[in-house]
Amino acid sequence: MPGPTLDDIRAARERVRAVATVTPMEDSHFLSDLLGHPVHLKTENLQRTGSYKIRGAYNRLSQLTDAEKARGVVAASAGNHAQGVALAARELGIRATIFMPIGVALPKYEATRGYGADVELHGTAFDETLVAALEFAERTGAVMIPPYDHPDIVAGQGTLAFEILEQVPSVENVVVPIGGGGLIAGVATAFAQLAPEIGRQVRVIGIQSQNAASYPPSLAAGEPVSIATAPTIADGIAVGRPGALNFEIVSRTVDQIVTVSDDETAAALVVLLERTKQVVEPAGAVGVAAALAGRLRVTGPTVFLLTGGNIDPMVMERIVSRGLAISGRYLVVRIPLPDRPGQLATIADLIAEANANVVEVLHTRHGNGLLITEVQIDIHMETRGTAHAQLVLERLRAAGYRPEVLRS
Repeated sequence: MPGPTLDDIRAARERVRAVATVTPMEDSHFLSDLLGHPVHLKTENLQRTGSYKIRGAYNRLSQLTDAEKARGVVAASAGNHAQGVALAARELGIRATIFMPIGVALPKYEATRGYGADVELHGTAFDETLVAALEFAERTGAVMIPPYDHPDIVAGQGTLAFEILEQVPSVENVVVPIGGGGLIAGVATAFAQLAPEIGRQVRVIGIQSQNAASYPPSLAAGEPVSIATAPTIADGIAVGRPGALNFEIVSRTVDQIVTVSDDETAAALVVLLERTKQVVEPAGAVGVAAALAGRLRVTGPTVFLLTGGNIDPMVMERIVSRGLAISGRYLVVRIPLPDRPGQLATIADLIAEANANVVEVLHTRHGNGLLITEVQIDIHMETRGTAHAQLVLERLRAAGYRPEVLRS
């Protein structure tokens, strides 16, 4: 059988114990009640380096020969793979060089350096970064460590299946974010091979961002195909072509693949923050996003893999704002007003009477299309949801104002 065997994954688990923690499995009563079946969250966002990537990276590096270790390793990554390789190399006493794109988020850059890797910034697009890493490997003899398309990487990620089964013995479904496919290939092949031992099949469902969904067209074509990805907040799974090994495993072991939008992902990230107290990067929240958006039809105990928590605080601020807006809890309106005293106070009274909370007010006389006798205000306010936001708008319109919704 192509790919790692169950013995390979068991051996990987013994190796990975040296560096990876057994992350908590959190029961979510809120999501269970909302979705109508038991929901469990496997919190790999709390893993060392902030993601599951340390599993595959350590399993790969620990099996290098002494000669290969002496040559050092190299990887190309904008985030989680970089940190996984850097920590694994440090623990094993191997020199690591990580190529990252120019403009990579500062927290990811600093974390990778903090684990002891030499970091080279090259290229504004990841393809340029990868080419630079490959050239470095050819020039120096350093061993290239791929992020997903290698049996040792797949086996390392597959160690999660054993933890899931031990923590939730009754599990019926596992929901996994997909980029290149290393994680879902490892988890799905492990469960497929475990089926005779546990006496049942565990369904494995993959989730991709709509803006970087390479697996649906690849599965339709029967082979990996390249797609043009669009910008997505789930940059950790923005991969334009499945790994060859990963695709082969996924095509025969994964039960379903669905996609989610960035807005759905942002809303899920807010739910995870607010109701489960988990800080999750967008790529790690897509499974919950699919469930909240009604794109999954599952019953029985379901485990959602929260694959990472490495998110730039500045990016988180923007995503949370967007998620609140999508949920109808943050309303921004623009209103033209007569340029005379008391108008802003009247607007504020109407909003207060509707029990909304004003967060910010911007006032200008220079908006496009304004009459010389008018001013324009942008009002940011907190609301309790879509119905409440509509009530606020109705109150303003009933008073003769013309609110233009900028964000809701």
